[in-house]
Amino acid sequence: MVCRYKIQSCFLLAFLAVTPFFISDVQGQVSPPTRLRYNVVGPDSVQISWKAPKGQFTGYKLLVTPSSGGKTNQLILQNTATKAIIQGLIPDQNYALQIIAFSEDKESKPAQGQFRIKDIERRKDTSKSKVKDPEKTNASKPAPEGSLFTCKTPAIADIVILVDGSWSIGRFNFRLVRLFLENLVSAFNVGSEKTRVGLAQYSGDPRIEWHLNAYGTKEAVLDAVRNLPYKGGNTLTGLALTYILENSFKPEAGARPGVSKIGILITDGKSQDDVIPPAKNLRDAGIELFAIGVKNADINELKEIASEPDSTHVYNVADFNFMHTIVEGLTRTVCSRVEEQEKEIKGTIASLGTPSDLVTSEVTARGFRVSWAHAPGKVEKYRVVYYPTRGGQPEEVVVDGSESTAVLKNLMSLTEYQIAVFAIYSNAASEGLRGTETTLALPMASDLQLYDVSQSSMRVRWNGVLGATGYMILYAPLTEGLAADEKEIKIGETSTDLELDGLLPNTEYTVTVYAMFGEEASDPLTGQETTLPLSPPANLKFSDVGHNSAKLSWDPASKNVNGYRIMYVKTDGTETNEVEVGRVSTHTLKNLAPLTEYTVALFSQYDEGQSEPLTGSFTTKRVPAPQHLEIDEVSTDSFRVSWKPTSSDIAFYRLAWIPLDGGESEEVVINGDADSHVIEGLLPDTEYEVSLLAVFDDESESEVVAILGATSASATTVPSPVSTTSATSPEPSTAVFRTGVRNLVIDDETTSSLRVTWDISDYSAQQFRVTYLTAEGDRAEEAVRMVMVPGRQNTLLLHPLLPDTEYKVTVTPVYSDGEGVSVSAPGKTLPLSAPRNLRVSEEWYNRLRISWDAPPSATMGYRVVYKPVNTPGPALETFVGDDINTILILNLLSGTEYSVKVFASYSTGFSDALTGVAKTLYLGVPNLDSYQVRMTSLCAQWQLHRHATAYRVVIESLEDGKKQEVNLGGGTPRHCFFELMPGTKYKVSVHTQLQELEGPAVSITETTLPFPTQPPTTPSTPPPPPTIPPAKEVCKAAKADLAFLVDGSWSIGDDNFNKIINFLYSTVGALDKIGPDGTQVAIIQFSDDPRTEFKLNAYKTKETLLEAIQQIAYKGGNTKTGKAIKHAREILFTGDAGMRRGIPKVLVVITDGRSQDDVNKVSREMQLDGFTFFAIGVADADYSELVNIGSKPSERHVFFVDDFDAFTKIEDELITFVCETASATCPLVVKDGNNFAGFKMMEMFGLVEKEFSSVEGVSMEPGTFNVFPCYRLHKDALVSQPTKYLHPEGLPSDYTITFLFRVLPDTPQEPFALWEILNEAYEPLVGVILDNGGKTLTFFNYDYKGDFQTVTFEGPEIRKIFYGSFHKLHVVISKTTAKIIIDCKEVGEKTINAAGNISSDGIEVLGRMVRSRGPRDNSAPLQLQMFDIICATSWANRDKCCELPGLRDEENCPALPHACSCSEANKGPLGPPGPPGGPGVRGAKGHRGDPGPKGPDGPRGEIGVPGPQGPPGPQGPSGLSIQGLPGPPGEKGEKGDLGFPGLQGVPGASGSPGRDGAQGQRGFPGKDGPTGPQGPPGPMGIPGAPGVPGVTGSQGPQGDVGAPGPPGAKGERGERGDLQSQAMVRAVARQVCEQLIQGHMARYNSILNQIPSQSVSTRTIAGPPGEPGRPGAPGPQGEQGSPGMQGFPGSPGQPGRPGERGLPGEKGEKGNPGVGTQGPRGPPGSTGPPGESRTGSPGPPGSPGPRGPAGHTGSPGSAGPAGPPGYCDPSSCAGYGMGGGYGEPTDQDIPVVQLPHNSYQIYDPEDLYDGEQQPYVVHGSYPLPSPYSQSYPSPHLAQPEFTPVQEEMEAVELRSPGISRFARRIAKRSATTPERTKANGKSPSQ
Repeated sequence: MVCRYKIQSCFLLAFLAVTPFFISDVQGQVSPPTRLRYNVVGPDSVQISWKAPKGQFTGYKLLVTPSSGGKTNQLILQNTATKAIIQGLIPDQNYALQIIAFSEDKESKPAQGQFRIKDIERRKDTSKSKVKDPEKTNASKPAPEGSLFTCKTPAIADIVILVDGSWSIGRFNFRLVRLFLENLVSAFNVGSEKTRVGLAQYSGDPRIEWHLNAYGTKEAVLDAVRNLPYKGGNTLTGLALTYILENSFKPEAGARPGVSKIGILITDGKSQDDVIPPAKNLRDAGIELFAIGVKNADINELKEIASEPDSTHVYNVADFNFMHTIVEGLTRTVCSRVEEQEKEIKGTIASLGTPSDLVTSEVTARGFRVSWAHAPGKVEKYRVVYYPTRGGQPEEVVVDGSESTAVLKNLMSLTEYQIAVFAIYSNAASEGLRGTETTLALPMASDLQLYDVSQSSMRVRWNGVLGATGYMILYAPLTEGLAADEKEIKIGETSTDLELDGLLPNTEYTVTVYAMFGEEASDPLTGQETTLPLSPPANLKFSDVGHNSAKLSWDPASKNVNGYRIMYVKTDGTETNEVEVGRVSTHTLKNLAPLTEYTVALFSQYDEGQSEPLTGSFTTKRVPAPQHLEIDEVSTDSFRVSWKPTSSDIAFYRLAWIPLDGGESEEVVINGDADSHVIEGLLPDTEYEVSLLAVFDDESESEVVAILGATSASATTVPSPVSTTSATSPEPSTAVFRTGVRNLVIDDETTSSLRVTWDISDYSAQQFRVTYLTAEGDRAEEAVRMVMVPGRQNTLLLHPLLPDTEYKVTVTPVYSDGEGVSVSAPGKTLPLSAPRNLRVSEEWYNRLRISWDAPPSATMGYRVVYKPVNTPGPALETFVGDDINTILILNLLSGTEYSVKVFASYSTGFSDALTGVAKTLYLGVPNLDSYQVRMTSLCAQWQLHRHATAYRVVIESLEDGKKQEVNLGGGTPRHCFFELMPGTKYKVSVHTQLQELEGPAVSITETTLPFPTQPPTTPSTPPPPPTIPPAKEVCKAAKADLAFLVDGSWSIGDDNFNKIINFLYSTVGALDKIGPDGTQVAIIQFSDDPRTEFKLNAYKTKETLLEAIQQIAYKGGNTKTGKAIKHAREILFTGDAGMRRGIPKVLVVITDGRSQDDVNKVSREMQLDGFTFFAIGVADADYSELVNIGSKPSERHVFFVDDFDAFTKIEDELITFVCETASATCPLVVKDGNNFAGFKMMEMFGLVEKEFSSVEGVSMEPGTFNVFPCYRLHKDALVSQPTKYLHPEGLPSDYTITFLFRVLPDTPQEPFALWEILNEAYEPLVGVILDNGGKTLTFFNYDYKGDFQTVTFEGPEIRKIFYGSFHKLHVVISKTTAKIIIDCKEVGEKTINAAGNISSDGIEVLGRMVRSRGPRDNSAPLQLQMFDIICATSWANRDKCCELPGLRDEENCPALPHACSCSEANKGPLGPPGPPGGPGVRGAKGHRGDPGPKGPDGPRGEIGVPGPQGPPGPQGPSGLSIQGLPGPPGEKGEKGDLGFPGLQGVPGASGSPGRDGAQGQRGFPGKDGPTGPQGPPGPMGIPGAPGVPGVTGSQGPQGDVGAPGPPGAKGERGERGDLQSQAMVRAVARQVCEQLIQGHMARYNSILNQIPSQSVSTRTIAGPPGEPGRPGAPGPQGEQGSPGMQGFPGSPGQPGRPGERGLPGEKGEKGNPGVGTQGPRGPPGSTGPPGESRTGSPGPPGSPGPRGPAGHTGSPGSAGPAGPPGYCDPSSCAGYGMGGGYGEPTDQDIPVVQLPHNSYQIYDPEDLYDGEQQPYVVHGSYPLPSPYSQSYPSPHLAQPEFTPVQEEMEAVELRSPGISRFARRIAKRSATTPERTKANGKSPSQ
């Protein structure tokens, strides 16, 4: 035999020396010595002799080692020596001996043995007695070679062996431990009535492998020893000793009173916890302890554990290879001690007894009294042991034997304690009297009062607690963003009143008081109070209001005010001003605009901030015009003009005059102090129009005042009225001018009109004639431009006029007898003024805002035109109303300059353009560069863009155009591309993305390195290429999507990170095929943020994959493991990243510390989705966190190493487990909270809420309960999937098919296959057929011989499933039977042959009609709620049919999802969140959580009227600018996006009631505080400018019905809902939840109305909402779907008890969520703002309720046939169906053929089958030959496992012992496994 194990050290030679024979050439030509003998030559000396080996050698090495531990002594002898004497030995001590022959560079195998001087002397005496007493020859003859010591005593014992299973032992050494245990057990007479043996294994946590009463025969115990699994973990020996005391040495575990109790510990290292108290407790309980240490065990610790004397109870060996040397000594000692103990027990058994009647009393929060009745006999002491039930170190109280009570003190409050009372006798201890008791909660403070509240302080007062050592007060603001600013105060027990200062004004605080008892805190007492706001000023008044100023006055706010801030703004929002003043109470505002309304806000300013504003408004007055304009002192060339001033701040007057009959106008400027002026140089007898206006200091101008006057005709000065002389009469006559018009004013100028007003001075005028003409016109136009108005009218609007044109307007009074004096005035229409002052703001990457000032002329609106300057593109334009002077232009290009023009629109045309240039921000990365350019790879790096959320990086070959593309996170500044072509020029482009926006590409070009050119000279021998590790055998069939999550935090360091890389390299190197047809590998490195190093589909060869692993760079940061796992789910395991359906998904997490975020939730969710997790912890990793991450069982999926150098210890195990997971026939799935091997067929067919809408012919409807969806397969839907995507490895030999379905009224009466598998010729291979006409059920398949077989079931129970209700069907298939179970009741069982495997080249179909032929099949309509295939036959027995209303048992079934329950004993999910409770005990500061994942898509809706909204185009014209015909009523739009916070506006006064508008969304608060009290109603204000679109708001309320949109795509025809089901659900809702619904009706008023009543009921079962992600752009409006069913609210849970306060520690990193009970309900919060009238989004799901009561124990199954010898296949521990496992092939056995893996993807059925349609036989007869011909290879056994067996040593002569090889049958899935042979060289069949 050639040894398969490498020699690592001289100690391993001892292991190799136990082979049954030597082969001289194993280690060269040196043969070992033989015939080893011992002879005692003195009290402490032994002579060793041996026979020299043949051949050449240099000498001998003689090694002697004490078996109980100690230094190994070595002696070098010459090659001529054959004897040696060893002195200084201890007669009672065992010694191990080795003799090795050696040459210069080789050594022989060791000849080894063991001896003890006493034993050698005893054998001599025995050999002498042979001659004297021949009858005793057989009894005293030494044991033959290979035999072991056997304990012959009739005494019995209970022996519990405690085995260290920590990582430091290793699997190889654990085999030696098994062998040691086997030899140990073999030495005793084991049986249920004899010696009993139990075993526990421990590491981080102990577990019972089997109890004392588990096995009744020695053979059963030995078999259990041989199959003992290796546990792995840390070394917590003290915990394990306590565990066996409390669990193994108990009557229920098989411990017997009056029987010796022995404990044997086997460990290889020092314990990580204290062992002294637990060991003492065991010894005090009468258990005799033996301690065996191996290798690194601490001898002193072993002595502390073991019973005395140490010389016989403590054993220590240097290596596991030497454990066989102590078997005999240990078994002899144990045997003798059992005999001695039996004698002691029998001597005292009559007096031993157990105390009774355990009673607890005087229970407080810190202790209680324990009392008991005395035990019989003379009890020396009583020992009371107690510890918390949830875990902790046991403590004890010892009292005198005369006492029967003890007080347990210093306990934890509100904690259940386990109690055990032992009676201690002089030489034994009784069994424990056991019980439990729970301490009370700590008393809490009461009557909390918050009083004396000010702006920055409040006082706290409460009633104290007797016995408290102090109080802790926690207080924090409840305002969002400030809640983390929690403060803590601790005070002594005498204080119950204190002041909290330094508080924020107008802020609600929560104050919590804890009574402290040492370091333990009571329940919290919580209150809430709001500090006072800062005092605003009061009584704002306005006085002395002029046209440009106003005086403000107010009452002061407080003596602490520092000053005031006055904001005043024009009410139209065009101008805002601000001024700060000191501690005054008046202020005058100046430089105001006339006739303008101003809003004023007055703030008090304090050191703490500013108060709420006090607001008011006023309107400035019109600019006053001069009054009483008159003309007097008239002469032939002059007259005096006089007036009355109206203000003292007039700067000057402008006086103008012009002859009425034409001529030049003249003007003069007069000082503002004047009140008259004489106009000279006038023409005689000429009528003049005189006008006057005042100009003020602020350059404002008054209105123009005009008057008519005339000079006299002669030198005679006659005062007005003017006298004229008649030409015919010599006598002078007086002509009286009748002036009926005064103060003619022209105002309200527009571009097309003027308003004329005048004062009537003579009311006898019957009419007024108004004439107007252009200043350049002639009087001929007057007749045309003349308007007559009645005598009582004094105003007229002239229109239409020409823009920018001066007109002369004349008003003449007309009397009955003629006309009066005409008065004229000029007026000018306004020009078509362009807007002014173009401004650009709010520049962003795809938008910008432009603003302008309105022209002085009133406009009808504005036209905005914009166009890119340097890039081609059309000019776009939009219109806005006249009340808008700003617009946000959207959908622009990033980094682009735009030309912007703004035109004012008038009724007569457009103004000139106001032009400008605006530029969007550049969304591109700076400093793009390349690095690490190699032959087949290159890397790019760039400077991060500050707003980027992601990057799209594209590399394109400039030679063949091939591209690679990758999406990276916004924090990734680099990326490397691999698998490139050498010597090729590439363009690397980086697109920066901001949510949905993507910027232009930033590109560089780079050329990969060329192939190296060979030098002309002959090169030296090149170094060999890097060796690619070979694939391991276990990984040959592996096919999985494998992701490694590698901790890259700062705690790792560069050196250790390189070790991780090496570990990944060797682990990945063990895989076989890399790529889509094998295993795909991805790696994420995580710290604060996860970074995808490469995705699953990045590499397709092992060489490139390993090269990429070596290029990974160390990241650094904190440890956010949960965020990394979530990143893997959202980024890696997607179709784009290469994830394949139907392929195992495996994650390996490597970390060295505790995560700073939550890992439990996301890992648990992913495991429920079928992901398998392996967790590897190093050094400071949290083992409990690793257990939470890893899949179950933890022994298989969780690894822990002490440092990074120890990766090699777990490498083989990890590779084995990962590859076994990746090779499993049945993947691991989670069903009803348990792990099973099987297939979730609904998911595989796409019949789940996220995917069903993409499956043609399928709709979703309510199922058996409304919370369960089911799917209607419509007629001829023919739902199918390729077999290679569902069952790539075929079906297992034993499985259960589970359906929950309903036959519909329109289901045909013909037979159809509920499910079947077809081959590529459409021939059925396996399936379940329902005959709706014949009311039968048929199962069919091909057996292992290739024969087609069917079994048909009928009868009344079968007929039930065709009556139209939901039924649950289990079809249980085993190797011999087919069993039918309907509604959890067995209805039939028939015999079948074992099945053959199936072809994976066909398809699997649902509902296919039996008469169908070829690919164009027909299918039956039906409803399907559940479809699973479980790879076991026991699943049907566990099912309780909880989905069927008639069979549902609320006590034993889990609560319905989203349902309520009115039963206290059956608590459902948590209800809606209540008001905030008081804060718990202060914990470490947490970190902001990650963004939640995107929720699932809703189900397909019905045909909706409105189509989806298109992408936004340019803004359309305002309704005010272009007046068209009234359109039809429009569809009500969605609620607008919430704008960003604008500049602070002054809160306006309340306007007059306007039209009722739609409820708006609550806006952002302004910067400077909330609005003040409501003022009196004022005029309606001008609408403000629109806000910038903000983040997407929530869905608004239902709008009015608008005009129908374009027809949508035709949807699937819906079916009428199940009226019976709906009625049942309504009844359940009314009866069970009536009270709850009434209490919550205001909140859930729409729940009961959402029961589906449409023809197709579409539902959306909401998942838990994630935390808000980044704001997204508004999406288009979706189709209107039918409302889904709202879940009923859960009943409110009872307030839980608070968790206990732990000892205060240093503030650490974020911990995992604590496990505690719910705190008390907090007081209700303050009233929030009015909510919108709409249904809110569902809240997050509540935490799971308590575990329900255990189900009823099922009846035991019938005993099955005895299986082959078992083998602990690790894969079976995880529930994987590994296939195989059969014995020798017979007619009843099952041939197993493994088919290759294939990826899973959505397919087109037509793509699978090419060529013509194959003939297809109807199901009815199935006269089919074998659909495919296969030769099934016989199952083979795996290679033998070699385990050493220690043989008994001869008395006089020691031969080299050997290895006894034994074979175990191991199911192997490889069809080419070599045939196994037994130890004698024969095959198993021989």
